[in-house]
Amino acid sequence: MGCSNSAAKEAKKLETSVKAALLIQSWYRCYKARLELRRRQALSIFESIEYADEQDQLQLAKFFTFMLENYTQKKEENSVYQSIASIENQRLDTKTVLRMVEVPDSYEGPRLMFPLTYSDVLLLIKAFKENQILHARYVLEVLVEAKKVLKQLPNITHIMSIETKELTICGDIHGKLDDLFLIFYKNGLPSGNNRYVFNGDFVDRGKNSMEVLMVLFALFLVFPNDVYLNRGNHEDFLMNLRYGFTKEITSKYKKHSAKILHYLEEVYTWLPIGTLIDKKVLVVHGGIADDTDLEILNKLKRNKMRSVLMPPSTPSEIELRNIQFPYNFQTSSMSLDQMPKDDWDQVITLFSASNYYEEGSNRGAYLKLKKDLIPRFFQYQCSQMVKSKTLHESVNIVESTAFRILGEKLIARNSELMQVFKMYDVNKTGKITFYEWGKAVGQVLEMDLPWLSLCPRLAQRTEDGYVYYKMGFKKLTAINAPKQVKSGMFQTLVRYRRDLKIIFNVIDKDKSGLISLEEFRDIWKLFCSHYGIKIDEAHVDQLANAMDLNHDGSIDFNEFLTAFDVVHRLGDEPKP
Repeated sequence: MGCSNSAAKEAKKLETSVKAALLIQSWYRCYKARLELRRRQALSIFESIEYADEQDQLQLAKFFTFMLENYTQKKEENSVYQSIASIENQRLDTKTVLRMVEVPDSYEGPRLMFPLTYSDVLLLIKAFKENQILHARYVLEVLVEAKKVLKQLPNITHIMSIETKELTICGDIHGKLDDLFLIFYKNGLPSGNNRYVFNGDFVDRGKNSMEVLMVLFALFLVFPNDVYLNRGNHEDFLMNLRYGFTKEITSKYKKHSAKILHYLEEVYTWLPIGTLIDKKVLVVHGGIADDTDLEILNKLKRNKMRSVLMPPSTPSEIELRNIQFPYNFQTSSMSLDQMPKDDWDQVITLFSASNYYEEGSNRGAYLKLKKDLIPRFFQYQCSQMVKSKTLHESVNIVESTAFRILGEKLIARNSELMQVFKMYDVNKTGKITFYEWGKAVGQVLEMDLPWLSLCPRLAQRTEDGYVYYKMGFKKLTAINAPKQVKSGMFQTLVRYRRDLKIIFNVIDKDKSGLISLEEFRDIWKLFCSHYGIKIDEAHVDQLANAMDLNHDGSIDFNEFLTAFDVVHRLGDEPKP
């Protein structure tokens, strides 16, 4: 009898334990699901902002085109035109440049021998793992040698499969050296039997863009028939000004940065546009359209496209515009939304930079192809920080960064947002519905995001489900403005900051962080003219003198931003 009671108690305890375990397991799954939902929401914010940045780049392209068109007829000593034209036209004698850059005996980094061998590649990788910086002389020599080989390649590189050879395809690396080394660790270094295609965007964003570029170019020089490099939209000197690679070069190679930047610009233009595998698989950066035609791409003079922000404009450079092809390459009468789902499944987007937006934000991936051309995917995430943080901490970091950047977008368009909010507020109550708020924000920012679910994180709500739009947004950390900038004009500074940084860097030819008063006057008159900011030239001259606080005849970037704020405000003032 006693044994029976004891057994029953044990069975009940076991049942209770199992129920508790199942309850905890269910709770944890729900908890992880909520975190994953937050993480994906943050990623959708990052992706939408990325696409919005592309539109900003188009606007910047228009400005540079406007700048060149309006200054080509000016007198030769014009400082602004010289700054832009020097990027477009300057050529340096290679032998002279290399003689000017000597490697001192005190240099303890890797010493390369040309032509490069596999041993040099291993030496380079070892040095970069130890955080050593390659001397400017070797950087220049790698660029010079890479250009020689790249010039001999067609616009579209053709690869034919061999039974014993696999092919690995990598997407964007973006200066993430650890990701590149992790790929090599998992998949092996490139060799005659281990071929690679690197599909552009080697640089920008990450802090080791130069090291990534040097490793890839060195491997390309040692294995020209087994390492293939495509050009991405970040292999572009103006994009590098905007997204960080130029700053990295000037920081690491202060004395010789100008030489490196000039040679780098030239090498970019000779990178192939894409890679065609067995005449069946096209690897190209940025995707394809329904009217993509390889015959047209093969006839382009790719070295004429020095920047996507400054397209070629002379007759000799745009001769393909009037080419008549024997067939209409827009052969499909079917719209994209009518295409069978299986056709869409044949397009793969590949991204190889893990933790791209923030630590823990995403995994990287590469794929492998064999003779059957069936892709096999491999994912990874390279970060010591991610391992030391909990899932909750990692998601919080990603989410806070996403909302900070989104906050900058909202602040930049605050005036337009308020105008649209007021249109919905017919009775002038100062509040609108969630739906109206989401519709207004989506309309102004032109970003496809779940604004209704984001609203509680961004806007001031009422208890009855409305939004107090006049109270602005919740505390969203954006960029720090210079002290001289008034809060009412902060949105304009945020909106144009990146474009202004590129313009400032272009003018700042010696990379000193300063521009002359004359350069300042010229660029602001042009900027105001292009963006339709009506302002008396005397105001710009007066402002230029006022900005030079220490009377040294130059202006730094923060002063430059402050000046723009004042110019924009003056342009907005009603005329008497």
